[in-house]
Amino acid sequence: MSKDFETKLQSAKETLETLMNPEITLEESVKAYEKGTKELKDAQKILEDAVLKINTIKAS
Repeated sequence: MSKDFETKLQSAKETLETLMNPEITLEESVKAYEKGTKELKDAQKILEDAVLKINTIKAS
């Protein structure tokens, strides 16, 4: 996997930790949730692209 993939997963994990903090405000929670879901979607896209590339190589 690319470094970018790991970076995005790490960011999502950190965002989850932020969301678990009972001291953050609702606005901070919404922003963190938005950031976390974007990071996960980006990581999923990177993973899907890698699978597609592997399948293309295997089919050659």
